[in-house]
Amino acid sequence: MTPRERIIKTLNHEAPDRLCVDLGAGGQTGIGATALQNLNQALLPNYQQKVKIIEPYQMLGEVDEPLRKELQLDVVGVPGPSTLFGFKNENWKPFTMPNGTEVLVQVDFNYSRDEKGAYLVYPEGDLSVPPSAKMPESSYFFDALNRQEPIDEDKLDPRDNASDFGILSESELNYYSSTTKQLYEQTNYGIYVTLPGMAFGDVALVPTTWGKKTKGIRDITEWYMSLMMRPDYIYQVFEKQCEIALKNIELLAKAIGNHAQVVFVSGTDFGTQNSLFTNLETYRSLFKPFQKAINDKIHELTDWKIFIHSCGAIYDLIPDLNDACFDVLNPVQVSANGMDAKRLKAEFGKELVFWGGGVDTQKTLTFGTPEEVYREVRERINIFSEGGGYVFNSIHNIQSNVPVENILARYRAVNDSRNIQSNF
Repeated sequence: MTPRERIIKTLNHEAPDRLCVDLGAGGQTGIGATALQNLNQALLPNYQQKVKIIEPYQMLGEVDEPLRKELQLDVVGVPGPSTLFGFKNENWKPFTMPNGTEVLVQVDFNYSRDEKGAYLVYPEGDLSVPPSAKMPESSYFFDALNRQEPIDEDKLDPRDNASDFGILSESELNYYSSTTKQLYEQTNYGIYVTLPGMAFGDVALVPTTWGKKTKGIRDITEWYMSLMMRPDYIYQVFEKQCEIALKNIELLAKAIGNHAQVVFVSGTDFGTQNSLFTNLETYRSLFKPFQKAINDKIHELTDWKIFIHSCGAIYDLIPDLNDACFDVLNPVQVSANGMDAKRLKAEFGKELVFWGGGVDTQKTLTFGTPEEVYREVRERINIFSEGGGYVFNSIHNIQSNVPVENILARYRAVNDSRNIQSNF
């Protein structure tokens, strides 16, 4: 099978010729820049290029074609035309990360440093406004800065938060159209597209790191409290967002057509390590109606499979996600409470494609031995791949501090599983 045929089979819950594998198709399935540089050097000793930062918020590196071929990946991603800091993903310049890794960043990736040596980055690269995110000297990625203006309850206006969303411009639509068409015609990979403005209440977006002004509710703690304290406000924000998103889906369906196989629509985390962030009643009243409206429109107009990312202990929520017509669940955090791999596969494997779950990035991949990584990957593949409906990936992104020996063990386990499957 070609990689595209393999992902189509997998998304349709049919057993492919071998395991379907992703690394770097989306902002939740990627790899930190330092780890990527080390992996390139280990597998491609003559490869001299610097890692290109394709997602600067998390400082994720771009998995390019030489490594994609070496790892026999099946999926290629189409990110948005702009970053979460508001500048274009184009034109590159050198940058040295705090740990000394030399990378390439976007030309408008402008920064300063504070008195402790932390890196401060600016919305749209505009150094004349307050910074929107910070990377401490000991870190590998940015955290959003709290730029919440004082809240006056009498003047809170849902249109302020809803102003983050707008109808896609002609140039943005041309980007999605031309990029997906080129990948479809010039490669045989499955194509994964990150759709803009479809995620309701994603706290990575709430602080509006790309915006120079921060009207509305922008503090993450305040936002979570508002789910209970100001549900009418949140509902009105989502209502306007959904109205715009439905129009954009019509435009994107025409622009992308059948060139994409899977689309990312939501990165909203609903789980902690031990429980849900919010109760099921709140999910059903605030989130589910809008998610289902989005998903129904996508299914009405396209053959795309719909990808949702939610970390944490979300076992109790999964039936609702299925009812909201999601097709793909990521990152499958089996280390969280109640998220047993065998239980998930048995109860939901016929309805949902699992994309992730391959190895625990919080403990095993980062702090375990190569032997422990290998065993865990083989075990998870055996559980999730049975009968199809599984795309291998770690539980969320591979962080920059992960030892390269452990990443290599991860892929030895993948390749050994492939070899066993191909013999049947």
